[in-house]
Amino acid sequence: MTICEQGLSKSSDLPVYLKLAAVTMVWGGTFVAGRYLAGGLSPLLAASLRFLLASVALLLFVHMARTPLVRPSPRQWLQLSLLGFFGIFFYNLCFFYGLHYINASRASLIVALNPAVIGLASWLLFKERLNRAKVVGIAVCMAGASMVIFSRDPQLLAGGVGADAWLGDLLIFGCVLGWGVYSLFSKELNHTLGPVQTVTWSILLGTVMLWITCIVRGEVSVAAIAQLGVQQWLSLLYLGVLGSALAYIGYYDGIRKIGATRSGVFIALNPLTAVILGALLLDEPLTLAMCLGGGLILAGIYLCNKPLARAWKKGI
Repeated sequence: MTICEQGLSKSSDLPVYLKLAAVTMVWGGTFVAGRYLAGGLSPLLAASLRFLLASVALLLFVHMARTPLVRPSPRQWLQLSLLGFFGIFFYNLCFFYGLHYINASRASLIVALNPAVIGLASWLLFKERLNRAKVVGIAVCMAGASMVIFSRDPQLLAGGVGADAWLGDLLIFGCVLGWGVYSLFSKELNHTLGPVQTVTWSILLGTVMLWITCIVRGEVSVAAIAQLGVQQWLSLLYLGVLGSALAYIGYYDGIRKIGATRSGVFIALNPLTAVILGALLLDEPLTLAMCLGGGLILAGIYLCNKPLARAWKKGI
């Protein structure tokens, strides 16, 4: 590929960027939906219901698209099970139980490490190029996300609940590792099966794992499900259909087209969109520091994904 062709390829990535930004906005909305749902169900049962709805939505999607599920090879079954375990089962257990020990703001600060972990692991494991612009972009994204989160809760460093706050930190960092595995080890499947098949099978397998655990722990409560109101069911539908099924497909498609590192930095938009939606829907305050942090996040994403302007000029 010539330098000019590389420049054209970069400009054609704009739809991918817009899709990843939309995915992050959907994920930001899951925090609001989760607040509407909080208190009605146990965390494990809520996660199990969320991904049950996601599984149904994905199966309906592939049926309507007339693209039946393919039968994976034994090697692909193993890879899909790995993705389902780390990206769905392990991630959700770490997330929901981690929040028993620390508050959401402190958890958000740890989750904001995702772009750095994905970028570093891509470089170490898959030799993905990590140039100066990407390193600076990741650092700026993390700084912006931290500013948004700290401005939302200035006391978050002391925000643990009791002496076991370290356990909550460790569990939430488990979320970062789980999502890193889900992002990085999908490359081969994304190219052989495609994003829709990969996401559908991994979510189906992860859902089975969640429900088995939920049943073994005795947390399946028909009475609790029957008492859910309209608002809570709408929240579950949002979490399952938009926040899981469609958003996961969009994210995997982004990884397939521009790589895990460049896609991963968009996760830094997550706390920003959660704050904005909280201000719009829950009347939470929106401060100047939050706006400045948002600007840093956008600048970091640009640095990680900026077109090769100099190379384009040289090619001309």
